[in-house]
Amino acid sequence: MPIHPLSFLFLFTSLLIPSLISSSPVQDPELVVEDVHRAINASRRNLGFLSCGTGNPIDDCWRCDLNWEKNRQRLADCAIGFGKNAIGGRDGKIYVVTDSSDNDAVNPKPGTLRHAVIQDEPLWIIFARDMTIRLKEELIMNSFKTIDGRGASVHIAGGPCITIQYVTNIIIHGLNIHDCKQGGNAMVRDSPKHYGWRTISDGDGVSIFGGSHVWVDHNSLSNCNDGLVDAIHGSTAITISNNYMTHHDKVMLLGHSDSYTQDKNMQVTIAFNHFGEGLVQRMPRCRHGYFHVVNNDYTHWEMYAIGGSANPTINSQGNRFTAPDARFSKEVKKINLIHSKMWKVLFSVHL
Repeated sequence: MPIHPLSFLFLFTSLLIPSLISSSPVQDPELVVEDVHRAINASRRNLGFLSCGTGNPIDDCWRCDLNWEKNRQRLADCAIGFGKNAIGGRDGKIYVVTDSSDNDAVNPKPGTLRHAVIQDEPLWIIFARDMTIRLKEELIMNSFKTIDGRGASVHIAGGPCITIQYVTNIIIHGLNIHDCKQGGNAMVRDSPKHYGWRTISDGDGVSIFGGSHVWVDHNSLSNCNDGLVDAIHGSTAITISNNYMTHHDKVMLLGHSDSYTQDKNMQVTIAFNHFGEGLVQRMPRCRHGYFHVVNNDYTHWEMYAIGGSANPTINSQGNRFTAPDARFSKEVKKINLIHSKMWKVLFSVHL
């Protein structure tokens, strides 16, 4: 297939985009950790017999509102941690997905999810009904978008899944993402004015590549070709929270490689997730940056739960680890000291 001239423009502009949307790391990440603690403690203080509170500050922020469906965009003010400032499409219009098809990755049909996520303006994207969307190619998102699956059972499954590449302010909430496959060797549109050639993708559930201010919350993820949620190549200001992850090998990679030192600015909060049955490793696997792993529930794993290399700081607090019965599957943390002269691992473990 001949390559469209715009694909060369894509290759050129992709070299410029990171400098345009990059997010500077928080100078003192411990201040963000303290802010998370304050939010959790405040939520717990509001627990009571007649209270709708749960002790989870994210849920308590919006679930107690009986009219949440009319105030959907309030969700954007409920994140905690390093991705707290991800506003998604809060300041834009509501876009209702009415069509589950994805027949053309270059000229998507209005009313489809692909048509919604490529638009230039901020959008809060919801769904008219329950639907299963089998994407033809990666869903390449534009900045300032929220995909909000609340009120419907929305499955993204059986094809390539979500790519957040060199964009900012993204919220992914309330989706069932599973059985994701590789895509690529195809033209894919990423904005109303541009499409380009995509090489073979990894097949992640959610791939964050050079993205910033990203919040992935309250999704179920399982059985994808590569990772369930991977963040690499300078991505930062991320919160991954309240997700239910099952039946997968390499669950979550945070940091591209030991040699890719640009990921030293990566800052990620992993909070209130349930790492469930059928998982093997990387919950998460961390490199270079700062990672706050707090109040997660680990109930099954086959190799190890939390691992890392290349001098990361992993601040693990208040997590519950219920080790499997298998004798050689009880490793909570895996530390690779090869080429790593300095590590900072702060562990508060509840077994």
